[in-house]
Amino acid sequence: MLETASPLLSLSPSSSSGAEPAAAACDQAADYALVRDAIAFITEDSHRQPSVDDIARAVGLSPVQLNRLFARWAGLTPKQFLQAVTLDAARRLLDQSASVLDTAYEVGLSGPGRLHDLFVTHDAMTPGAYKARGAGLVMRHGFHPSPFGIAVLVTTEHGLAGLAFADPGGEQAALHDLIDRWPAAIHVADQAATAPCAARIFEPGQWSPDRPLNVVMIGTDFEIRVWRTLLGVPFGRATTYSDIAARVGSPKASRAVGAAVGRNPISFVVPCHRVIGRSGDLTGYHWGLTRKRAILGWEAGRVDAAG
Repeated sequence: MLETASPLLSLSPSSSSGAEPAAAACDQAADYALVRDAIAFITEDSHRQPSVDDIARAVGLSPVQLNRLFARWAGLTPKQFLQAVTLDAARRLLDQSASVLDTAYEVGLSGPGRLHDLFVTHDAMTPGAYKARGAGLVMRHGFHPSPFGIAVLVTTEHGLAGLAFADPGGEQAALHDLIDRWPAAIHVADQAATAPCAARIFEPGQWSPDRPLNVVMIGTDFEIRVWRTLLGVPFGRATTYSDIAARVGSPKASRAVGAAVGRNPISFVVPCHRVIGRSGDLTGYHWGLTRKRAILGWEAGRVDAAG
């Protein structure tokens, strides 16, 4: 395996550890269900910039309840979230992307407001291991609550190999979308084994350079180059398929880059959600555009809080 270290998001270390209490997990799942409906309404009605009253009415909450929900979920108001996910906001991110990326590589991938990305070390499996489709690997999987719905994790002894998202009822489909990539591996359901990894990913208090999260990248040479480049897109920023193509040394390969981005098996940690179209459109996302908007808004709330 090839090993490199790439610092990507850290906040102050937290003394908390382990999985969330069951009640908190239920609250988080309920929050995302309501937020998802609010985001869908905001997106469909963004052309007229709906008021907080309009959004609250659409999801069956009072304006006060809606504001509290968003403050609890993302640390920002519904109006701030609306601004964060409009195309104008995406275009502003895009306008800054080239200079931000260049600067980030020079200064160690530092993001805005002294906020950093998850500290990640990553291994790339050898071409032989990729062709073997996971033969010899034991891959453990589990389902966990997250700010963006149900998270499906696949881990190996070397680290995180897969992270997908699902809505209730879609867990098994999301799991098979991951494990079918490695049909020769031994797949074991092991919630206890994947729980610490889930906590590390979704609890910002546990983001620390002293405890890097190890990621295992299993793909073609080209896919791995694209995924490694995605790790360099700073928290709260965006880039384009053509920018990624230029960075992997194939400036005319935007479509191939798009395919590799779509094949990324490690959502959120390898931030394919930060790739948008050249026009500023959010474009597609393997786990749904509403979820992509949710993740970008969640990140925007933390950038604002840290600024």
